[in-house]
Amino acid sequence: MAENDGLDFGKGIDVDRVSDGGLVEGKVGDEDVLLVRRRSEFIAIGAHCTHYGGPLAKGLIVGDEIRCPLHHACFSLKTGEVLRNPAFDPIPCWRVEQVGNTLFVREKLAPPTAKVASAADVQAHPEPIVIVGGGAAGMAAAITLRREGYQGRLTMLSADSDPPCDRPNLSKDYLSGDAPDDWMPLRPADFLTDQKIDLVLKARVASLDPQKKELKLENGKTYGFGALLLATGAEPVTIPVPGADDSQLRYLRSWADARSLIKAAAAAKQVLIVGASFIGLEVAASLRKREIAVHIAAREGEPLERVLGKEIGKSIRELHESHGVVFHKGETIERLDGRKAILTKGTAVEVDFVVLGVGVRPAVTLAEKAGLKVDNGVVVDQFLETSAKGIFAAGDIARWPDARSGKPTRIEHWVVAERMGQAAAKNMLGRKERFDAVPFFWTQQYDLTVRYTGHAEKWDSVEMDGSPQANCAASYKLAGEVLAVATIDRDLQNLKAEAEMESRTLRG
Repeated sequence: MAENDGLDFGKGIDVDRVSDGGLVEGKVGDEDVLLVRRRSEFIAIGAHCTHYGGPLAKGLIVGDEIRCPLHHACFSLKTGEVLRNPAFDPIPCWRVEQVGNTLFVREKLAPPTAKVASAADVQAHPEPIVIVGGGAAGMAAAITLRREGYQGRLTMLSADSDPPCDRPNLSKDYLSGDAPDDWMPLRPADFLTDQKIDLVLKARVASLDPQKKELKLENGKTYGFGALLLATGAEPVTIPVPGADDSQLRYLRSWADARSLIKAAAAAKQVLIVGASFIGLEVAASLRKREIAVHIAAREGEPLERVLGKEIGKSIRELHESHGVVFHKGETIERLDGRKAILTKGTAVEVDFVVLGVGVRPAVTLAEKAGLKVDNGVVVDQFLETSAKGIFAAGDIARWPDARSGKPTRIEHWVVAERMGQAAAKNMLGRKERFDAVPFFWTQQYDLTVRYTGHAEKWDSVEMDGSPQANCAASYKLAGEVLAVATIDRDLQNLKAEAEMESRTLRG
C-alpha cells in the first residue's frame, strides 16, 4: 500500500521513506508518480493504469511487474511496457537519482520501442499475416505483432460495421449514458494507419482453404496468408418468439446493437429481458439508470448461480430488486401478443421491446467448413495453433489445454480473449510461448463490481469470507483446491489470488 503525502519527488525524498518492496506516491510536476523500492533499486513509474486510470498504488507487485487492481492489466516495472492486456499503452517511467540519502526523480524516460523481428521470426511464418475478427483477440494480436517487431503486411478482416470497440462497456456505462462515443474504440483510426494495420470492415469471410493458404470473402475478394489468426468470437444465441417482429427483439453484441438499443430506449417505458446472464443483468442496471421499468424472465433459480453460487446470486437479485427490477424466476418468454410478452407460466408483461440475453455460441462455421478440428470450439494446442499448421485461433472460439486443470477449456471472457491474442501473435512469430494465463473477468451492476479470477466449471464447496451485500471473497473449491475466487470490494485480494494460481501453474 502506498503512502500519499503530496510529496514532490523533483525536490527529493529521504531514502528511508521508501521501504523495501513498498510504494510511495507523489508527483513530478503535474503528474502522479509512484516510487518503488526493490532492495537497493529505486523505480519511478506512472501512478495510473493506462486502461481506465486504475490506481496502481492499490495494485500488486509480482516480481518485476505491477498489476492494476481494476482489470488486472500488467506492466513492467523497469520499462513501463504492457505485459498483459487489457491495457494497450505503457505507463511512463522516470530516471531516479540518489544523492547521499536523498532520492530525486529526474527526467521522464523514453517509452519502450517496438522490437526488431529476428530472421528466425520472419522465417517462422512468412508474410502476410491475416486476422479474421475485429474484437478483443484480433486487436490485441495486431498490436502485439507490431510491438514484437513484425513489419510485414498485416490485415484485419472484420464483419462488423464499426472498428474494434470496448465491448464490455456496451452493456455498462455506454448503455447507461455515462460513456461517450469517443471512449469506445479500442484504438483511434490514426493508430491503425500509423501501425500499417489494414482494417477491412464489413468483410465477411465465405471460405478458408488451409492448403492454398487463402481466404475468400462473400464479395469474391481473396486474401492469401503466410499465417492466419481466427478470432471470430461468439454469436448471440437466438430463440424463436412467436408473434414478434424484428423491431421488438433486441440483442447486444456489437456497437451497432448498442446504438440501436439506446435509440429504442429513448421512447421506452418498460422492457423485458430474457435471461439473467451477465449481459442481461448489466443491461437491466443500465436501463434502470435511464428510468425504464425492467422485468427479467430467467430459467435459473438465482441469477448467475451457475457461475457465482447461490449466495452471491441471491444477493445480486436482491440488489436489482432494490432498484425496482421484477424477476420472473423459472420462466422464459413464450410469445408476443402485440405489446404483451406472454411468459411460460402465463404471466403477461406489457413491453416496448424485449432484450434476449440467453447466451452466446462460438462462431466456428468457417473453421468447420475448412476442415479444422472443432469440438465445442476450435481445438488448439498450448501455443494456440489449430490442427492446420500456420493457422491459430484465439478468443471465444478457441478451446485450449488449460495449464491448471489439464482439461480442454473454452472461456468467453474479454480479458482472456485479449491475452490469447497477445500469445497467438507471439507464437505466429515462432516464439513457442505456452498460453497459461489465469482467466479473469468482472461485472459492474449499479455500484456493485464483482471480480472473478480462475475458472470453476463445478465445485463441491464455496468458502465465503464476508457478506455479498458489502464486502466479501468467495473461494470455489473442488477436492480442497481453490479453482476460482470472486471478490466484492477486495481488489487486492483478487490480484493475490491470481498470483497464487499462477504460482501453482509454475510449480505444476
